[in-house]
Amino acid sequence: MRVAFGDCVFDPDTREVFRSGEPVSLSPKAFRLLEILIGERPRALSKEKLHEVLWPGVFVADANLVNLVADLRAVLGDDAKNPSLVRTVPRFGYAFLPEVREAGPEKDGRRRSIFKLLWQDRETALAEGENGLGRDEESVAWIDVYSVSRHHARIVVAGEEATLEDLGSKNGTFVRGRRIRGPVPIEDGDTIRIGTVSLVLRRFISGRSTQTVGGR
Repeated sequence: MRVAFGDCVFDPDTREVFRSGEPVSLSPKAFRLLEILIGERPRALSKEKLHEVLWPGVFVADANLVNLVADLRAVLGDDAKNPSLVRTVPRFGYAFLPEVREAGPEKDGRRRSIFKLLWQDRETALAEGENGLGRDEESVAWIDVYSVSRHHARIVVAGEEATLEDLGSKNGTFVRGRRIRGPVPIEDGDTIRIGTVSLVLRRFISGRSTQTVGGR
């Protein structure tokens, strides 16, 4: 269900956020925080509750949540001193301020696939065409790990399909536990291993039906 607030659009189906029509980069944790705050609006959520949902079963310092909120505000253009999106509730937690409205479908009205790679706390969107994976800083998925070659592998996105290919890496590229020798198709949920690093491919679909948004 795509929803809009201010100059932003939030799309949970494709896990994308747009500001002034342009996609913005949010970490998986910051995206989840935004999703929670929007879903619970206008109710304020305690820091304890947010910690429980964002880091289940893990002890983290209070500063982790503070920094996550700061990252979210920076990306969305919110001012902590005069907030219009995320309100700080002193000695309690946070709440989402604006009214949200149903966002219209994308301009062409078509469903499309959004491919992303998940690794640790990173979520990398893959573009149409070639997407390099490796230690080279110009790689779409930059993975600075000793077992990963500079130009280790690539994922080619073509419409609704994605293909993985090893680029002659030293430690190999694996899909579903098997080392690949040539280009192979990959699907939503596939585990990809390059060197010692495991990533997961996710495929999200845009253009799903929407419904009216209501507050609590």
